[in-house]
Amino acid sequence: MSLIVQKFGGTSVADVEKIQAAARKAIRAQRQGHEVVMVVSAMGKNTDALLGLAGEICDHPPAREMDMLLSTGEQVSVALVAMAIHALGAKAVSLTGGQIGMKTDNSFSKARIQSISTERIQGLLSDGNIVVAAGFQGIDDDLNITTLGRGGSDTTAVALAAVLGADACEIYTDVDGVYTTDPRLLPEARRVDVISYDEMLELASLGAGVMHSRSIEFAKKFGVPIHVRSSFSDTEGTMIVAEAESQTQPVSGAAMTPDEARVTVIGVPDVPGKSQQIFSAIAACKIAVDMVVQNVGKSGRANVSFTVPSGELEATLAAVQAVMEAVGADSITHDDQVSKVSVVGSNMATQTSVASRMFRALANAGVNIHMITTSEIKISTLVPKSQAAIALRAVHEAFDLHQRPQDAQSWSEIKKDRGDKADVDTLVSRLRDDALEALTLTGISITDKQARVTLHGVPDEPGIAADMFETIGAAGIFIDMIVQGYDGDGGSTSVSFTVDDTALQASLEVAQTILEKHNMRDVQGGKEIAKVTVSGIGLRSHTHVATMLFQQLAEDAINVEMINTSELQVNAVIDAKRADDAAEDLKRAFADSLL
Repeated sequence: MSLIVQKFGGTSVADVEKIQAAARKAIRAQRQGHEVVMVVSAMGKNTDALLGLAGEICDHPPAREMDMLLSTGEQVSVALVAMAIHALGAKAVSLTGGQIGMKTDNSFSKARIQSISTERIQGLLSDGNIVVAAGFQGIDDDLNITTLGRGGSDTTAVALAAVLGADACEIYTDVDGVYTTDPRLLPEARRVDVISYDEMLELASLGAGVMHSRSIEFAKKFGVPIHVRSSFSDTEGTMIVAEAESQTQPVSGAAMTPDEARVTVIGVPDVPGKSQQIFSAIAACKIAVDMVVQNVGKSGRANVSFTVPSGELEATLAAVQAVMEAVGADSITHDDQVSKVSVVGSNMATQTSVASRMFRALANAGVNIHMITTSEIKISTLVPKSQAAIALRAVHEAFDLHQRPQDAQSWSEIKKDRGDKADVDTLVSRLRDDALEALTLTGISITDKQARVTLHGVPDEPGIAADMFETIGAAGIFIDMIVQGYDGDGGSTSVSFTVDDTALQASLEVAQTILEKHNMRDVQGGKEIAKVTVSGIGLRSHTHVATMLFQQLAEDAINVEMINTSELQVNAVIDAKRADDAAEDLKRAFADSLL
Protein backbone atom coordinates (compact mmCIF):
# COMPACT_ATOMS: atom_id res chain seq x y z
CA MET A 1 0.00 0.00 0.00
CA SER A 2 1.36 3.43 -0.93
CA LEU A 3 1.87 6.11 1.70
CA ILE A 4 1.20 9.83 1.30
CA VAL A 5 2.15 12.66 3.64
CA GLN A 6 -0.22 15.64 3.46
CA LYS A 7 0.79 18.95 5.02
CA PHE A 8 -1.79 21.65 5.78
CA GLY A 9 -0.56 25.15 6.58
CA GLY A 10 -2.15 27.66 8.90
CA THR A 11 -4.47 29.15 6.29
CA SER A 12 -5.65 25.63 5.38
CA VAL A 13 -6.87 24.95 8.95
CA ALA A 14 -7.78 28.52 9.90
CA ASP A 15 -11.40 27.75 10.93
CA VAL A 16 -13.80 24.86 11.44
CA GLU A 17 -14.91 24.76 7.81
CA LYS A 18 -11.33 24.55 6.56
CA ILE A 19 -10.43 21.93 9.15
CA GLN A 20 -13.32 19.82 7.90
CA ALA A 21 -12.18 20.31 4.29
CA ALA A 22 -8.66 19.16 5.21
CA ALA A 23 -10.12 16.12 6.96
CA ARG A 24 -12.14 15.23 3.85
CA LYS A 25 -9.01 15.40 1.66
CA ALA A 26 -7.20 12.97 3.95
CA ILE A 27 -10.16 10.58 4.10
CA ARG A 28 -10.51 10.69 0.31
CA ALA A 29 -6.84 9.72 -0.09
CA GLN A 30 -7.23 6.88 2.40
CA ARG A 31 -10.29 5.54 0.58
CA GLN A 32 -8.30 5.62 -2.66
CA GLY A 33 -6.00 3.03 -1.09
CA HIS A 34 -3.26 5.16 0.50
CA GLU A 35 -1.96 5.21 4.03
CA VAL A 36 -2.12 8.85 5.12
CA VAL A 37 -0.04 10.95 7.49
CA MET A 38 -1.20 14.53 7.94
CA VAL A 39 1.14 17.26 9.20
CA VAL A 40 -0.72 20.28 10.51
CA SER A 41 0.33 23.84 11.36
CA ALA A 42 -1.23 26.14 13.95
CA MET A 43 -4.57 27.64 12.97
CA GLY A 44 -4.45 30.88 10.98
CA LYS A 45 -2.87 33.68 13.01
CA ASN A 46 -2.61 31.60 16.18
CA THR A 47 1.19 31.74 16.29
CA ASP A 48 1.12 35.53 15.89
CA ALA A 49 -1.37 35.77 18.74
CA LEU A 50 0.88 33.69 20.99
CA LEU A 51 3.87 35.87 20.09
CA GLY A 52 1.81 38.92 20.99
CA LEU A 53 0.91 37.46 24.38
CA ALA A 54 4.57 36.72 25.10
CA GLY A 55 5.46 40.29 24.16
CA GLU A 56 2.96 41.61 26.67
CA ILE A 57 4.61 39.58 29.42
CA CYS A 58 8.23 40.55 28.76
CA ASP A 59 10.45 42.04 26.06
CA HIS A 60 12.92 39.15 25.86
CA PRO A 61 11.25 35.89 26.91
CA PRO A 62 13.51 32.83 27.40
CA ALA A 63 13.87 30.81 24.20
CA ARG A 64 12.90 27.56 25.93
CA GLU A 65 9.65 29.03 27.20
CA MET A 66 8.86 30.52 23.79
CA ASP A 67 9.14 27.06 22.25
CA MET A 68 6.90 25.66 24.99
CA LEU A 69 4.34 28.37 24.24
CA LEU A 70 4.41 28.30 20.43
CA SER A 71 4.16 24.51 20.24
CA THR A 72 0.66 24.69 21.75
CA GLY A 73 -0.72 26.12 18.48
CA GLU A 74 -0.09 22.88 16.60
CA GLN A 75 -1.41 20.80 19.50
CA VAL A 76 -4.77 22.56 19.19
CA SER A 77 -4.83 22.00 15.41
CA VAL A 78 -3.99 18.30 15.40
CA ALA A 79 -6.63 17.52 18.03
CA LEU A 80 -9.33 19.39 16.10
CA VAL A 81 -8.38 17.76 12.79
CA ALA A 82 -8.46 14.31 14.38
CA MET A 83 -11.91 15.10 15.82
CA ALA A 84 -13.11 16.19 12.37
CA ILE A 85 -11.90 12.92 10.84
CA HIS A 86 -13.74 10.93 13.52
CA ALA A 87 -16.89 12.97 12.92
CA LEU A 88 -16.71 12.07 9.22
CA GLY A 89 -16.60 8.35 10.00
CA ALA A 90 -12.87 7.54 9.74
CA LYS A 91 -10.22 6.70 12.33
CA ALA A 92 -7.51 9.16 13.36
CA VAL A 93 -4.94 9.72 16.11
CA SER A 94 -3.27 13.05 16.81
CA LEU A 95 0.37 13.17 17.93
CA THR A 96 2.68 15.93 19.12
CA GLY A 97 6.23 16.20 17.85
CA GLY A 98 7.50 14.31 20.86
CA GLN A 99 4.92 11.58 20.41
CA ILE A 100 5.94 10.96 16.79
CA GLY A 101 9.54 10.55 17.96
CA MET A 102 10.90 13.75 16.41
CA LYS A 103 14.26 14.11 18.19
CA THR A 104 16.09 17.43 17.69
CA ASP A 105 19.10 19.25 19.04
CA ASN A 106 18.58 21.85 21.77
CA SER A 107 18.76 25.00 19.62
CA PHE A 108 15.49 26.53 20.77
CA SER A 109 13.51 28.27 18.01
CA LYS A 110 15.97 26.95 15.36
CA ALA A 111 16.19 23.26 16.25
CA ARG A 112 17.47 20.73 13.74
CA ILE A 113 16.10 17.22 13.37
CA GLN A 114 18.45 14.48 14.51
CA SER A 115 16.26 11.39 14.25
CA ILE A 116 12.67 10.25 13.87
CA SER A 117 11.31 7.05 15.40
CA THR A 118 8.68 5.68 13.03
CA GLU A 119 7.42 2.62 14.94
CA ARG A 120 4.43 4.33 16.55
CA ILE A 121 3.29 5.97 13.31
CA GLN A 122 3.62 2.74 11.35
CA GLY A 123 1.69 0.82 13.99
CA LEU A 124 -1.17 3.34 13.92
CA LEU A 125 -1.26 3.29 10.11
CA SER A 126 -1.41 -0.50 10.13
CA ASP A 127 -4.47 -0.26 12.39
CA GLY A 128 -6.25 1.85 9.76
CA ASN A 129 -5.71 5.25 11.33
CA ILE A 130 -4.97 8.54 9.65
CA VAL A 131 -2.07 9.89 11.70
CA VAL A 132 -2.33 13.63 12.39
CA ALA A 133 1.13 14.88 13.36
CA ALA A 134 2.01 18.29 14.77
CA GLY A 135 4.38 20.18 12.52
CA PHE A 136 7.08 22.64 13.58
CA GLN A 137 8.08 20.85 16.81
CA GLY A 138 10.11 18.09 18.42
CA ILE A 139 11.90 17.26 21.66
CA ASP A 140 15.56 17.26 22.64
CA ASP A 141 17.49 14.70 24.71
CA ASP A 142 16.23 16.29 27.93
CA LEU A 143 12.59 16.08 26.74
CA ASN A 144 12.37 19.85 26.29
CA ILE A 145 9.93 20.89 23.57
CA THR A 146 11.76 22.53 20.67
CA THR A 147 10.56 24.28 17.53
CA LEU A 148 12.13 24.14 14.09
CA GLY A 149 11.80 27.82 13.18
CA ARG A 150 10.16 29.50 10.22
CA GLY A 151 8.59 27.00 7.81
CA GLY A 152 9.04 24.23 10.35
CA SER A 153 5.86 22.38 9.40
CA ASP A 154 7.14 22.01 5.82
CA THR A 155 10.34 20.54 7.23
CA THR A 156 8.40 18.14 9.48
CA ALA A 157 6.28 16.93 6.55
CA VAL A 158 9.14 16.26 4.15
CA ALA A 159 11.27 14.68 6.90
CA LEU A 160 8.44 12.28 7.74
CA ALA A 161 7.95 11.52 4.05
CA ALA A 162 11.66 10.73 3.81
CA VAL A 163 11.96 8.37 6.77
CA LEU A 164 8.60 6.67 6.08
CA GLY A 165 9.46 6.12 2.41
CA ALA A 166 6.36 7.99 1.27
CA ASP A 167 5.46 8.01 -2.40
CA ALA A 168 4.86 11.76 -2.26
CA CYS A 169 4.57 14.68 0.10
CA GLU A 170 1.57 16.89 -0.69
CA ILE A 171 1.85 20.48 0.55
CA TYR A 172 -1.59 22.09 0.78
CA THR A 173 -1.46 25.86 0.99
CA ASP A 174 -3.33 29.02 0.01
CA VAL A 175 -1.68 29.15 -3.42
CA ASP A 176 -2.09 26.61 -6.21
CA GLY A 177 1.57 25.92 -6.88
CA VAL A 178 4.98 27.48 -7.43
CA TYR A 179 5.09 30.55 -9.66
CA THR A 180 7.87 32.12 -11.70
CA THR A 181 7.79 34.90 -9.11
CA ASP A 182 5.47 36.08 -6.37
CA PRO A 183 2.08 36.60 -8.09
CA ARG A 184 1.16 39.16 -5.42
CA LEU A 185 3.95 41.34 -6.78
CA LEU A 186 3.55 40.47 -10.47
CA PRO A 187 0.07 39.33 -11.57
CA GLU A 188 1.53 38.02 -14.84
CA ALA A 189 3.63 35.43 -12.98
CA ARG A 190 3.08 31.90 -14.34
CA ARG A 191 2.48 28.74 -12.36
CA VAL A 192 5.05 26.11 -13.33
CA ASP A 193 4.16 22.43 -13.66
CA VAL A 194 7.55 21.13 -12.56
CA ILE A 195 10.56 22.70 -10.84
CA SER A 196 13.81 21.05 -9.80
CA TYR A 197 15.01 20.71 -6.23
CA ASP A 198 18.03 22.90 -6.96
CA GLU A 199 15.94 25.67 -8.50
CA MET A 200 13.40 25.54 -5.68
CA LEU A 201 16.14 25.49 -3.06
CA GLU A 202 17.60 28.69 -4.44
CA LEU A 203 14.19 30.35 -4.79
CA ALA A 204 13.20 29.32 -1.26
CA SER A 205 16.40 30.80 0.17
CA LEU A 206 15.62 33.99 -1.75
CA GLY A 207 12.27 34.39 -0.02
CA ALA A 208 9.82 32.41 -2.16
CA GLY A 209 7.29 31.77 0.59
CA VAL A 210 5.63 28.66 -0.86
CA MET A 211 8.25 26.29 0.59
CA HIS A 212 10.94 26.61 3.22
CA SER A 213 14.51 25.83 2.17
CA ARG A 214 15.14 23.24 4.90
CA SER A 215 12.23 21.16 3.63
CA ILE A 216 13.66 21.22 0.11
CA GLU A 217 17.02 20.11 1.51
CA PHE A 218 15.33 17.00 2.94
CA ALA A 219 13.50 16.34 -0.32
CA LYS A 220 16.67 16.60 -2.40
CA LYS A 221 18.67 14.49 0.04
CA PHE A 222 16.13 11.65 0.10
CA GLY A 223 14.50 12.02 -3.32
CA VAL A 224 11.04 12.86 -1.98
CA PRO A 225 8.66 14.20 -4.68
CA ILE A 226 6.82 17.26 -3.33
CA HIS A 227 3.42 18.20 -4.71
CA VAL A 228 2.44 21.82 -3.92
CA ARG A 229 -1.34 22.17 -4.19
CA SER A 230 -4.14 24.51 -3.23
CA SER A 231 -6.26 23.65 -0.20
CA PHE A 232 -9.22 25.34 -1.84
CA SER A 233 -9.27 23.95 -5.40
CA ASP A 234 -8.39 20.83 -7.39
CA THR A 235 -5.77 22.56 -9.56
CA GLU A 236 -2.90 20.20 -10.38
CA GLY A 237 -0.30 22.39 -8.68
CA THR A 238 3.48 22.03 -9.02
CA MET A 239 5.78 19.03 -8.63
CA ILE A 240 9.18 19.63 -7.03
CA VAL A 241 11.49 16.83 -8.18
CA ALA A 242 15.05 16.29 -9.42
CA GLU A 243 14.21 17.31 -13.01
CA ALA A 244 13.54 20.80 -14.40
CA GLU A 245 10.49 21.79 -16.44
CA SER A 246 12.56 22.81 -19.47
CA GLN A 247 15.89 21.64 -20.85
CA THR A 248 16.54 24.86 -22.75
CA GLN A 249 15.09 27.84 -20.90
CA PRO A 250 17.99 29.56 -19.08
CA VAL A 251 15.90 31.04 -16.26
CA SER A 252 12.94 29.38 -14.56
CA GLY A 253 12.17 31.88 -11.82
CA ALA A 254 12.93 35.29 -10.36
CA ALA A 255 12.80 36.42 -6.75
CA MET A 256 13.06 39.58 -4.72
CA THR A 257 14.21 39.62 -1.11
CA PRO A 258 13.08 43.05 0.09
CA ASP A 259 14.68 43.43 3.51
CA GLU A 260 18.41 42.94 3.09
CA ALA A 261 21.38 44.73 4.60
CA ARG A 262 24.85 45.05 3.08
CA VAL A 263 27.94 45.01 5.30
CA THR A 264 31.41 45.82 3.94
CA VAL A 265 34.60 45.31 5.94
CA ILE A 266 37.13 47.66 4.37
CA GLY A 267 40.88 47.21 4.28
CA VAL A 268 41.10 43.56 5.34
CA PRO A 269 44.75 42.41 5.22
CA ASP A 270 45.06 40.22 2.13
CA VAL A 271 46.61 37.28 3.97
CA PRO A 272 45.29 33.82 4.89
CA GLY A 273 42.84 33.55 7.76
CA LYS A 274 41.19 36.96 7.81
CA SER A 275 37.93 35.95 6.13
CA GLN A 276 37.73 33.03 8.54
CA GLN A 277 37.94 35.37 11.53
CA ILE A 278 35.10 37.53 10.22
CA PHE A 279 32.73 34.73 9.30
CA SER A 280 33.47 32.67 12.40
CA ALA A 281 32.26 35.56 14.52
CA ILE A 282 29.04 35.83 12.49
CA ALA A 283 28.45 32.06 12.39
CA ALA A 284 28.75 31.92 16.18
CA CYS A 285 25.59 34.06 16.28
CA LYS A 286 23.85 31.59 13.90
CA ILE A 287 23.29 34.36 11.36
CA ALA A 288 22.90 33.16 7.77
CA VAL A 289 25.14 35.19 5.47
CA ASP A 290 24.36 35.56 1.78
CA MET A 291 26.03 37.21 -1.24
CA VAL A 292 29.54 36.92 0.16
CA VAL A 293 31.92 38.90 -2.05
CA GLN A 294 35.65 39.15 -1.49
CA ASN A 295 37.22 40.85 -4.44
CA VAL A 296 40.85 40.82 -5.50
CA GLY A 297 43.04 42.71 -3.06
CA LYS A 298 45.08 45.79 -3.88
CA SER A 299 48.10 47.18 -2.03
CA GLY A 300 47.93 44.25 0.36
CA ARG A 301 44.33 44.85 1.42
CA ALA A 302 40.91 43.67 0.25
CA ASN A 303 37.29 44.51 0.97
CA VAL A 304 34.84 41.83 2.07
CA SER A 305 31.14 42.50 1.47
CA PHE A 306 28.18 40.34 2.38
CA THR A 307 24.46 40.57 2.98
CA VAL A 308 22.32 39.51 5.92
CA PRO A 309 18.60 39.88 6.67
CA SER A 310 18.06 43.49 7.74
CA GLY A 311 16.57 42.31 11.04
CA GLU A 312 19.95 40.76 11.92
CA LEU A 313 22.08 43.76 10.94
CA GLU A 314 22.56 45.00 14.49
CA ALA A 315 23.72 41.59 15.74
CA THR A 316 25.99 41.20 12.70
CA LEU A 317 27.66 44.57 13.20
CA ALA A 318 28.25 43.77 16.87
CA ALA A 319 29.84 40.43 15.95
CA VAL A 320 32.14 41.98 13.34
CA GLN A 321 33.08 44.96 15.52
CA ALA A 322 34.21 42.55 18.22
CA VAL A 323 36.88 41.08 15.90
CA MET A 324 37.87 44.17 13.91
CA GLU A 325 41.05 44.73 15.90
CA ALA A 326 42.12 41.11 15.61
CA VAL A 327 41.39 41.12 11.87
CA GLY A 328 43.30 44.37 11.39
CA ALA A 329 40.72 45.88 9.04
CA ASP A 330 40.39 49.61 8.55
CA SER A 331 36.65 50.18 8.93
CA ILE A 332 33.16 48.80 8.42
CA THR A 333 30.24 50.26 6.49
CA HIS A 334 26.65 49.12 6.06
CA ASP A 335 23.44 49.91 4.19
CA ASP A 336 20.01 48.62 5.19
CA GLN A 337 18.13 50.25 2.31
CA VAL A 338 18.87 47.52 -0.22
CA SER A 339 17.04 44.52 -1.67
CA LYS A 340 18.23 41.44 -3.51
CA VAL A 341 16.85 40.56 -6.94
CA SER A 342 17.86 37.20 -8.39
CA VAL A 343 17.19 34.87 -11.29
CA VAL A 344 17.47 31.09 -11.04
CA GLY A 345 17.68 28.41 -13.72
CA SER A 346 19.25 24.96 -13.99
CA ASN A 347 20.20 25.54 -17.65
CA MET A 348 22.03 28.79 -16.98
CA ALA A 349 25.50 27.27 -16.80
CA THR A 350 25.36 25.97 -20.37
CA GLN A 351 24.23 29.23 -21.98
CA THR A 352 26.09 32.45 -22.63
CA SER A 353 24.89 36.04 -22.13
CA VAL A 354 22.45 35.24 -19.32
CA ALA A 355 24.16 37.70 -16.96
CA SER A 356 24.41 40.48 -19.53
CA ARG A 357 20.75 39.99 -20.46
CA MET A 358 19.78 40.47 -16.82
CA PHE A 359 22.06 43.47 -16.35
CA ARG A 360 20.70 45.11 -19.53
CA ALA A 361 17.14 44.65 -18.31
CA LEU A 362 18.03 46.39 -15.06
CA ALA A 363 19.86 49.17 -16.90
CA ASN A 364 16.90 49.79 -19.21
CA ALA A 365 14.70 50.09 -16.11
CA GLY A 366 17.12 52.64 -14.60
CA VAL A 367 18.06 50.31 -11.73
CA ASN A 368 21.53 50.60 -10.22
CA ILE A 369 23.44 47.44 -9.22
CA HIS A 370 25.45 47.63 -5.99
CA MET A 371 26.68 44.03 -5.79
CA ILE A 372 26.73 40.95 -8.01
CA THR A 373 27.30 37.28 -7.26
CA THR A 374 26.86 34.33 -9.60
CA SER A 375 26.73 30.57 -9.31
CA GLU A 376 25.99 27.79 -11.77
CA ILE A 377 22.23 28.28 -11.46
CA LYS A 378 21.77 31.74 -9.90
CA ILE A 379 22.63 35.37 -10.51
CA SER A 380 21.95 37.74 -7.61
CA THR A 381 22.12 41.51 -7.65
CA LEU A 382 21.83 43.95 -4.78
CA VAL A 383 19.77 47.00 -5.75
CA PRO A 384 18.30 50.04 -3.96
CA LYS A 385 15.25 49.04 -1.94
CA SER A 386 13.23 51.78 -3.62
CA GLN A 387 13.85 50.14 -7.02
CA ALA A 388 13.36 46.49 -6.05
CA ALA A 389 9.85 46.05 -7.46
CA ILE A 390 10.86 47.71 -10.74
CA ALA A 391 13.91 45.44 -10.92
CA LEU A 392 11.88 42.29 -10.37
CA ARG A 393 9.44 43.16 -13.15
CA ALA A 394 12.30 44.04 -15.51
CA VAL A 395 14.10 40.70 -15.16
CA HIS A 396 10.85 38.71 -15.24
CA GLU A 397 9.98 40.32 -18.57
CA ALA A 398 13.52 40.01 -19.92
CA PHE A 399 13.44 36.21 -19.66
CA ASP A 400 9.81 35.84 -20.83
CA LEU A 401 8.92 34.07 -17.62
CA HIS A 402 5.22 34.73 -18.18
CA GLN A 403 5.30 32.30 -21.13
CA ARG A 404 5.45 28.51 -20.91
CA PRO A 405 8.65 27.17 -22.56
CA GLN A 406 8.06 25.34 -25.83
CA ASP A 407 9.86 22.25 -24.53
CA ALA A 408 8.20 22.30 -21.10
CA GLN A 409 7.50 18.84 -19.69
CA SER A 410 4.66 17.87 -17.40
CA TRP A 411 5.22 15.67 -14.37
CA SER A 412 3.49 12.72 -16.08
CA GLU A 413 5.91 13.00 -19.03
CA ILE A 414 8.94 13.18 -16.75
CA LYS A 415 7.71 10.28 -14.64
CA LYS A 416 7.58 7.99 -17.69
CA ASP A 417 11.29 8.51 -18.27
CA ARG A 418 12.27 8.00 -14.65
CA GLY A 419 13.87 4.94 -13.18
CA ASP A 420 12.78 3.35 -9.91
CA LYS A 421 12.43 5.56 -6.84
CA ALA A 422 15.56 5.82 -4.72
CA ASP A 423 15.88 3.36 -1.83
CA VAL A 424 15.20 5.62 1.14
CA ASP A 425 16.47 3.07 3.67
CA THR A 426 19.82 3.03 1.90
CA LEU A 427 19.96 6.80 1.81
CA VAL A 428 19.11 7.10 5.49
CA SER A 429 21.76 4.53 6.41
CA ARG A 430 24.39 6.58 4.61
CA LEU A 431 23.85 9.39 7.07
CA ARG A 432 24.59 9.35 10.77
CA ASP A 433 21.69 7.83 12.65
CA ASP A 434 21.47 10.78 15.04
CA ALA A 435 21.61 13.61 12.51
CA LEU A 436 19.04 13.42 9.71
CA GLU A 437 19.37 17.14 9.12
CA ALA A 438 23.15 17.14 9.26
CA LEU A 439 25.12 18.89 6.56
CA THR A 440 25.40 16.70 3.47
CA LEU A 441 28.17 17.48 1.00
CA THR A 442 28.01 16.04 -2.49
CA GLY A 443 31.53 16.92 -3.55
CA ILE A 444 34.70 18.98 -3.24
CA SER A 445 36.21 19.84 -6.59
CA ILE A 446 38.85 21.95 -8.30
CA THR A 447 38.46 23.92 -11.52
CA ASP A 448 42.00 24.58 -12.72
CA LYS A 449 43.59 26.55 -15.55
CA GLN A 450 41.67 29.66 -14.59
CA ALA A 451 42.49 33.35 -14.89
CA ARG A 452 40.84 36.44 -13.46
CA VAL A 453 40.38 40.03 -14.48
CA THR A 454 39.55 42.85 -12.06
CA LEU A 455 38.38 46.36 -12.88
CA HIS A 456 38.76 48.92 -10.07
CA GLY A 457 36.94 52.24 -9.87
CA VAL A 458 33.80 51.03 -11.63
CA PRO A 459 31.23 53.87 -11.49
CA ASP A 460 28.34 52.97 -9.21
CA GLU A 461 25.58 53.87 -11.65
CA PRO A 462 22.98 52.15 -13.86
CA GLY A 463 24.07 50.50 -17.12
CA ILE A 464 27.76 49.94 -16.40
CA ALA A 465 27.49 46.20 -15.66
CA ALA A 466 25.28 45.68 -18.72
CA ASP A 467 27.74 47.43 -21.01
CA MET A 468 30.71 45.58 -19.52
CA PHE A 469 29.32 42.09 -19.97
CA GLU A 470 27.70 42.75 -23.32
CA THR A 471 31.12 43.91 -24.56
CA ILE A 472 32.79 40.82 -23.10
CA GLY A 473 30.12 38.55 -24.60
CA ALA A 474 30.45 40.18 -28.02
CA ALA A 475 34.14 39.27 -27.91
CA GLY A 476 33.20 35.59 -27.53
CA ILE A 477 34.64 35.29 -24.02
CA PHE A 478 32.93 32.75 -21.73
CA ILE A 479 32.82 33.85 -18.09
CA ASP A 480 32.56 31.64 -15.01
CA MET A 481 32.41 33.62 -11.73
CA ILE A 482 31.35 37.26 -11.48
CA VAL A 483 31.66 39.25 -8.27
CA GLN A 484 31.03 42.94 -7.74
CA GLY A 485 31.74 44.58 -4.41
CA TYR A 486 32.55 47.95 -2.91
CA ASP A 487 35.95 49.54 -3.45
CA GLY A 488 35.64 51.69 -0.35
CA ASP A 489 36.94 54.58 -2.43
CA GLY A 490 34.51 57.36 -3.27
CA GLY A 491 31.53 55.02 -3.59
CA SER A 492 32.91 53.19 -6.63
CA THR A 493 32.88 49.42 -7.01
CA SER A 494 35.22 46.76 -8.28
CA VAL A 495 34.19 43.96 -10.61
CA SER A 496 36.09 40.70 -11.06
CA PHE A 497 35.39 37.78 -13.32
CA THR A 498 37.11 34.49 -14.05
CA VAL A 499 37.79 32.93 -17.44
CA ASP A 500 39.74 30.03 -18.87
CA ASP A 501 43.43 30.98 -18.75
CA THR A 502 43.66 30.81 -22.54
CA ALA A 503 41.23 33.75 -22.69
CA LEU A 504 43.16 36.03 -20.32
CA GLN A 505 44.89 38.19 -22.94
CA ALA A 506 41.69 38.74 -24.91
CA SER A 507 39.84 39.51 -21.65
CA LEU A 508 42.43 42.09 -20.63
CA GLU A 509 42.19 43.80 -24.00
CA VAL A 510 38.40 44.00 -23.74
CA ALA A 511 38.68 45.18 -20.12
CA GLN A 512 41.06 47.96 -21.18
CA THR A 513 38.51 49.15 -23.73
CA ILE A 514 35.82 49.16 -21.03
CA LEU A 515 38.12 51.03 -18.63
CA GLU A 516 38.78 53.79 -21.12
CA LYS A 517 35.11 54.09 -22.11
CA HIS A 518 33.90 54.51 -18.53
CA ASN A 519 36.95 56.25 -17.02
CA MET A 520 37.70 53.48 -14.54
CA ARG A 521 40.80 53.53 -12.38
CA ASP A 522 42.75 50.44 -13.42
CA VAL A 523 42.56 46.84 -14.60
CA GLN A 524 44.43 43.87 -13.20
CA GLY A 525 44.80 40.32 -14.48
CA GLY A 526 46.32 37.14 -13.20
CA LYS A 527 46.90 33.53 -14.21
CA GLU A 528 47.73 30.42 -12.24
CA ILE A 529 44.58 30.44 -10.16
CA ALA A 530 42.05 27.71 -9.48
CA LYS A 531 38.54 27.59 -8.10
CA VAL A 532 37.89 25.27 -5.18
CA THR A 533 34.20 24.37 -4.83
CA VAL A 534 32.40 22.81 -1.89
CA SER A 535 29.01 21.52 -3.10
CA GLY A 536 26.20 20.17 -1.01
CA ILE A 537 22.75 20.44 0.51
CA GLY A 538 22.04 23.11 3.10
CA LEU A 539 25.22 25.15 2.76
CA ARG A 540 23.53 28.41 3.67
CA SER A 541 21.46 27.11 6.58
CA HIS A 542 24.57 25.41 8.02
CA THR A 543 26.38 28.64 8.73
CA HIS A 544 29.70 26.96 9.59
CA VAL A 545 30.49 25.66 6.09
CA ALA A 546 32.17 28.79 4.77
CA THR A 547 33.90 29.21 8.13
CA MET A 548 35.36 25.70 7.96
CA LEU A 549 36.49 26.25 4.37
CA PHE A 550 38.26 29.51 5.28
CA GLN A 551 39.73 27.97 8.43
CA GLN A 552 41.20 25.02 6.54
CA LEU A 553 42.67 27.26 3.86
CA ALA A 554 44.13 29.52 6.57
CA GLU A 555 45.72 26.56 8.35
CA ASP A 556 47.31 25.62 5.03
CA ALA A 557 48.50 29.24 4.58
CA ILE A 558 46.47 29.46 1.37
CA ASN A 559 45.19 32.94 0.56
CA VAL A 560 41.69 33.47 -0.85
CA GLU A 561 41.55 35.89 -3.78
CA MET A 562 37.82 35.78 -4.53
CA ILE A 563 34.73 34.31 -2.88
CA ASN A 564 31.16 33.70 -3.92
CA THR A 565 28.42 31.62 -2.39
CA SER A 566 25.04 30.10 -3.18
CA GLU A 567 22.61 27.69 -1.57
CA LEU A 568 24.40 24.81 -3.28
CA GLN A 569 28.06 25.87 -3.46
CA VAL A 570 30.80 27.83 -1.76
CA ASN A 571 33.53 28.88 -4.21
CA ALA A 572 36.96 30.30 -3.43
CA VAL A 573 39.62 31.34 -5.93
CA ILE A 574 43.12 30.42 -4.77
CA ASP A 575 46.68 29.94 -6.04
CA ALA A 576 46.64 27.07 -8.55
CA LYS A 577 49.85 25.62 -7.12
CA ARG A 578 48.06 24.92 -3.84
CA ALA A 579 44.79 23.66 -5.32
CA ASP A 580 45.42 19.92 -4.88
CA ASP A 581 46.58 20.45 -1.27
CA ALA A 582 43.44 22.47 -0.58
CA ALA A 583 41.13 19.84 -2.05
CA GLU A 584 42.67 16.96 -0.11
CA ASP A 585 42.68 18.87 3.18
CA LEU A 586 39.07 19.98 2.71
CA LYS A 587 37.99 16.40 2.01
CA ARG A 588 39.56 15.39 5.33
CA ALA A 589 38.02 18.34 7.17
CA PHE A 590 34.53 17.57 5.82
CA ALA A 591 34.90 13.78 5.85
CA ASP A 592 31.90 13.24 8.16
CA SER A 593 29.62 15.23 5.83
CA LEU A 594 30.69 13.87 2.45
CA LEU A 595 28.42 11.31 0.78
